Amino acid sequence: MKKILVPTDFSDQAEHALKVAAEIARNHNSEIYLLHMLELPLQGGDAYASGGDLPEAMFFIKMAQQQFENVMSQDYLKGLDVFQTVKSDLSFSEIKDTCNELNIDMIVMGSHGVSGLREVFIGSNAEKVVRSSKVPVLVIKNNHENFFIDNFVFASDFKNDSKETYKQAIKFAKAFEATIHLLMVNTPNNFTTTSEAKSRINEFTKDDVYFPISINIYNDESVEQGILNFSKEIDADLIGISTHGRQGIAHFFNGSISEDIVNHANRPVITFKI
Repeated sequence: MKKILVPTDFSDQAEHALKVAAEIARNHNSEIYLLHMLELPLQGGDAYASGGDLPEAMFFIKMAQQQFENVMSQDYLKGLDVFQTVKSDLSFSEIKDTCNELNIDMIVMGSHGVSGLREVFIGSNAEKVVRSSKVPVLVIKNNHENFFIDNFVFASDFKNDSKETYKQAIKFAKAFEATIHLLMVNTPNNFTTTSEAKSRINEFTKDDVYFPISINIYNDESVEQGILNFSKEIDADLIGISTHGRQGIAHFFNGSISEDIVNHANRPVITFKI
């Protein structure tokens, strides 16, 4: 977690995420990269570098600079290495490209969450980032005076394609000295006996042992509800889940449990790309 990207629209939710990123950065000696995206009449790229000859672009860039100055003056950022940039592309692929350019290790971003028709047809910004990001995305919904992780739920089907994300989850748990609660949700349409489920999880984790850990089989109407209900029962500080990052028509028809969790959970969620 040496380089943390924080997309910001200068909203309260973005500030919640920045506060969490600042605490992580302070505890793990990380750098923070603040990214603001503007809708400008440019052909993409760095807005600071390419907007000099466009009065309208310069107006919005100066407004962004003023907002950056206000953010940078906050006490919670004092003593940290914080870098800032404005991009002129609102396609969200800009975030992925910025991660590649800067060799980002993790994204921390705020989210309102969405539901109903807006979720079906538009989705949340966090959902779109989760779908395209190759690095872990930590989504923050609320203000945290102190961000700590004692109980970390990692939900999975514990099949082989999720092993790499499990390793990332362990690495994250170690960094926070957290207990990791492995969770497999049973549903009526996809039922596995407790003994079979535990056997699968034990086989899945045998090469990457981590303590403290617990194994949990939970029955519910859907995987999403099982994850949310179990996390509520143990008062989890964080939910971790793998994502396939489906795009286009595949996403429309198949959706993603991870994106649903990002939209609906009231507690922090971290996603790991399979």
